[in-house]
Amino acid sequence: MRRLLLVLVLGLLVGAGVFVMTWEIPVPSKEVEKVIPNDRFKP
Repeated sequence: MRRLLLVLVLGLLVGAGVFVMTWEIPVPSKEVEKVIPNDRFKP
């Protein structure tokens, strides 16, 4: 029983790892615009 549970947990972990590695997460398409004050630039 213990061995079956261990194999099941390992199978779930490997399956989750493969899923995360192959999952193509969509890139955020929101444009970000930030105003930077002139004081931050060196003269």
